[in-house]
Amino acid sequence: MKEEYLKSVIKRFDYYRSAGLRSMEQLRDEDLFWQFNDDSNSIAVMVNHLHGNMLSRWTGFLEEDGEKEWRDRDAEFESRIKTREELMEKWNEGWDLVIDTLKALSPDDLARKVRIRNEPHSVIDAINRQLAHYAYHIGQIVYVAKMRKGKEWKTLTIAKGKSKEFNRSMMK
Repeated sequence: MKEEYLKSVIKRFDYYRSAGLRSMEQLRDEDLFWQFNDDSNSIAVMVNHLHGNMLSRWTGFLEEDGEKEWRDRDAEFESRIKTREELMEKWNEGWDLVIDTLKALSPDDLARKVRIRNEPHSVIDAINRQLAHYAYHIGQIVYVAKMRKGKEWKTLTIAKGKSKEFNRSMMK
């Protein structure tokens, strides 16, 4: 059961990584830095935040508190990324660390405790916490990308109005 859990969460993290990537690939460079208003975040800012969170949470995952002293969370919400290349470097660095860390865990590690901001979590709870957090932000990235593309958006899942057709094809 523990091995199945690890395989399942790795699959889910991979899915969200792919959904974010496929969304960003549809955009022009300038769309990655677009903000709806001054109080909203661009995709680049969301990627910067994900990157900071991922490095903090997954570096020394089993041994160190998930909130590192070197992390500057507030700065993650400033427009620091300037190019698509820099955005993709941060995206891949963060996601690679997440996936590599998960793949290195043994089923026995799931019984351990880790700390986030000095609060104890089971390893499973800490993983689930991050999965939910990343899914939340990937949803935001997809939503902003879809707004920017408009009618040119290529759906990542089942196209609007195509559920019955999709279900029929899956049942064959």
